Amino acid sequence: MPQICLRKVYASTEITSLHIQEESKSYKKYQRRKERTKKALHRIPDVQLMDLKVDYAFKQLFGNEKNKDITVVFLNAILAKSGRSPIQQLYFQNIEIGGEYEEDKKSRLDLLIRTENKEWVNIEIQINNEYNMIKRSLYYWSRLFSEQLKEGQSYKELYPVISINIMHFNLLDETDAFHNIFHLHEIKQKYPLTDMIEFHFVEISKLITAWKNNQLDPWEDVLTRWLLLLGTVDRQRNHFYEDIYQELEEIAMVDKTLNVAMRVWEDLSRTEEERREYEIRLKQILDEQSKKRDRELLEQEMEEVKEQKEEMKIEKEEVEKQKEEMKAEKEEAKKQKEEMKAEKEEAEKQREESEIKRKEEERKRFEAETALKESAKQMALKMLEQGISQTAIIQVTGLTPEQLKIIQQETSR
Repeated sequence: MPQICLRKVYASTEITSLHIQEESKSYKKYQRRKERTKKALHRIPDVQLMDLKVDYAFKQLFGNEKNKDITVVFLNAILAKSGRSPIQQLYFQNIEIGGEYEEDKKSRLDLLIRTENKEWVNIEIQINNEYNMIKRSLYYWSRLFSEQLKEGQSYKELYPVISINIMHFNLLDETDAFHNIFHLHEIKQKYPLTDMIEFHFVEISKLITAWKNNQLDPWEDVLTRWLLLLGTVDRQRNHFYEDIYQELEEIAMVDKTLNVAMRVWEDLSRTEEERREYEIRLKQILDEQSKKRDRELLEQEMEEVKEQKEEMKIEKEEVEKQKEEMKAEKEEAKKQKEEMKAEKEEAEKQREESEIKRKEEERKRFEAETALKESAKQMALKMLEQGISQTAIIQVTGLTPEQLKIIQQETSR
């Protein structure tokens, strides 16, 4: 077991630093701390803990004035990855964006924060993938940026807008990293254009995978532990990560802010009114997910039906083509018969020769008709295999009901 301990860097009333420092502690002290964990944190049944990825639960924990110190630490853990200065103070905002015209689409943001440096930070948490996350984030950012200016104000009064998107699904297929940050840079020399725009995309599912593969250490990385807190409960799969929770309990013995957050989380999960509102929102999310899945299945079925119709159309065209060929052959046979009759009338003295020729032609015609009947039989067999009705088969092939019945009997033997 590594001899690593976390120095207390968060005061109860003021957050002064984000950084975690290592100090030397004995293995025995680490073991004693681990034994004290279960006594220090009062556990409630796993099934009662709220899934913090549900926007209602997330906002109750991180968007409450009483929990502002928790939000400061969590937000600094994210923003430190892009090199921004630690936030000392923040102010919760509760506004709708949009609505420039009456028919405009309005959107209620999950968590909107303004810092003491006048930066705007919008945090969106999503369980379901609506396949429009990037455009949606761009839309929110643009409205927040443009709506800063009021009439008569200068462009100098615009401040950075930071968009943070936390998702319980994979969005960026190009990378396995769970936290990706985007700025505006010059395409060749990579120097930044401005710090006014910043996008964070956090994929919880990739985080869980990396943690399971021992690629992350929440003891050393603040952001990892807070994101693991969000991923501990997965109500979509009705799963609770006991191993994650136990490790966070151990860390919470020396990380006071995480300890407070876990206690608040448990208190929220115990409170009847909060629990009722959370369950309502969770049901709505799961219903939306179910409807989305139903739509996908319906679209898939419609696509399959469309493909079947296309196949039947092609088969019908082939049948029509064969009928035209049969018609042409019959007309040709008729023409040959008339020519034979003319030749017979023209030369009585060549009657014997003509008779021989006529019999030869009749033989050829018989073989052609036999071939046609065999073709019609094969076509009928194929249509029977496809479940096409007997009436349709008779109409297409020209077979009689009795002939079709004989074909069916031969097939069943």
